[in-house]
Amino acid sequence: QSLWKLRQLITVALKMDGTVYKYDVSLPVDKYYDLVEEMRKRTHGRAKSVTGFGHLGDGNLHLNITSDRWDVKLKELIEPFVYEWVSEQGGSISAEHGLGRMKSDHIHYSKKRTAVELMRILKNVLDPRGILNPYKTLPSLKTMENGRQF
Repeated sequence: QSLWKLRQLITVALKMDGTVYKYDVSLPVDKYYDLVEEMRKRTHGRAKSVTGFGHLGDGNLHLNITSDRWDVKLKELIEPFVYEWVSEQGGSISAEHGLGRMKSDHIHYSKKRTAVELMRILKNVLDPRGILNPYKTLPSLKTMENGRQF
């Protein structure tokens, strides 16, 4: 229980450090911590801290980058770089916490257009009224129609 409590307190401590940019990615286990090191180099001088924790056994990494306040330039250093880097390593931009609203338009870094189209078909079959997790699982239709970044 002590170990679990310590793990839960990581997110509390990060929030106390300022603004937190959070990423839930999966990576091959041999690349697991490399993203943290890469982001430390990339954000040096702008980020207050860059930390990573998660599930070593399955490669799920919670990447957290903090700064004193919201920083557009820091965000631009992080994205889309973090998605590109994860993709180049054969990882996924979304792990245990799902795609969500913020990453749905970036799914192309992990999945091909045909896979996303198949996901949309299955979603429509299983949820024809669109009431289960609306807007949180796939890119918007507008994004798909425009073919943006696919």
